[in-house]
Amino acid sequence: EAPARLAGAGDALARRHWTMDIGTQVPHGAVRAYVMGERGARNEPATPEDIAAMAAIVREAVDAGALGFSTSRTLAHIAIDGEPVPGTFAAEDELFGIGAALGDLGAGIFELAPMGSAGEDVVAPEKEVDWMCRLSAAIGRPVTFALLQVDPAPDLWRELMDRSLDAVAAGAQVYPQVAGRSTGLLSGLQTTYCLFDVIPAYTELRSRLGFDDLVAALRDPDVRERILSFEPDAATAERLAGAYDKTYVLGTPPDYEPGPDRTIAAIAAREGRHPLEVAYDAMLADDGRAMLLVPILNYSDGSLEPIREMLLHPRAALGLADGGAHVGVICDASTPTFMLTHWVRDRTRGDRLPLEWVVRKQTRDTARLYGLDDRGTLEPGMLGDVNVIDLDHLGLRNPEAAADLPAGGVRLVQRADGYVATVKRGVVTYEHGVDTGARPGRLVRGAQPAPGR
Repeated sequence: EAPARLAGAGDALARRHWTMDIGTQVPHGAVRAYVMGERGARNEPATPEDIAAMAAIVREAVDAGALGFSTSRTLAHIAIDGEPVPGTFAAEDELFGIGAALGDLGAGIFELAPMGSAGEDVVAPEKEVDWMCRLSAAIGRPVTFALLQVDPAPDLWRELMDRSLDAVAAGAQVYPQVAGRSTGLLSGLQTTYCLFDVIPAYTELRSRLGFDDLVAALRDPDVRERILSFEPDAATAERLAGAYDKTYVLGTPPDYEPGPDRTIAAIAAREGRHPLEVAYDAMLADDGRAMLLVPILNYSDGSLEPIREMLLHPRAALGLADGGAHVGVICDASTPTFMLTHWVRDRTRGDRLPLEWVVRKQTRDTARLYGLDDRGTLEPGMLGDVNVIDLDHLGLRNPEAAADLPAGGVRLVQRADGYVATVKRGVVTYEHGVDTGARPGRLVRGAQPAPGR
């Protein structure tokens, strides 16, 4: 049975040790597919019996230690077959029925990427926040949802954040989950997405050449001419023109709040070159490992000032770094370091944020949202979890591709300098970025009380 399997999975995880503690959430898509089979995968409506069965599984899993329930409703999230993931179109009776399981237990957080959160629908988000507020008030549990600035409605986020704050008066606990920087696709010669994907001469080379051979081929003047002479049809030309205006040279060190002068279009105009040529040379830099930044969310104004406003909102939770998702095209897992380098120390295009505030936002506040009251502050009796940081020398290196996934799959990683030591439960796990081999991390089962409680 599914509950037994979920409990068994927890037991299996509990037997393993890591450099950090880990926690789990119950995924809506998997539960829906398990209960409803193909009907669930095809996003057909759930029957009352289906909902009761899903709620029972979620209840068992949270009771066994899962920190909450997670669902996706944005059309930006699709399954491997190209269809929206299971649960995308779940009706209120399904969402409230599952949420009631958390309310019955008095435990767990309800987390979601709401409909319209990626800008695919600018009307839906207001309705989404409405039912989230009602759900939280009904079950007495926190709800946290992805909130981003979207180009079709660049000021909508303000209204949604204010709605979540107003909901507090009605007994709701609704926390907009916001990012520390723009959500940026990376375009390079090893990434899943590349600006040149529409150019047949490039895609043919990439399909049959390894990375080193591809870089060598792109340095050939004849190959360069063949690719740069690409003549797109009208629709593709329009898309490319828009891309040139929204694509930036990431640079070294990486600049995640670039000004308009760093777009491919601006550089091309300034140097009297074609944008494709600028992009070509930019991606060939650093022996073909350089990348372009394409901010698709949270950069409608060409500035991170809206993110600063989001972060300072009293109900905002910091997240959305996508550490384990979209690994071949997004590398925002470095956001915790970026919060310290950019927002505390280096920002030049607007106001910065206080060091102690940024630390608290990423430690105490996150821990309390998930009911982990045994960590997040340096006090007697709390877990000894500490990063010792040389703030003056803290810095992010450029993202790089690592072909270390199964079957040689590529993921993007981004290393940092300036971490003197990482300490978990009083045990040093990293010294100057080097793994010590210590594995004091454990599986966290459910909310954790503060010392002495």
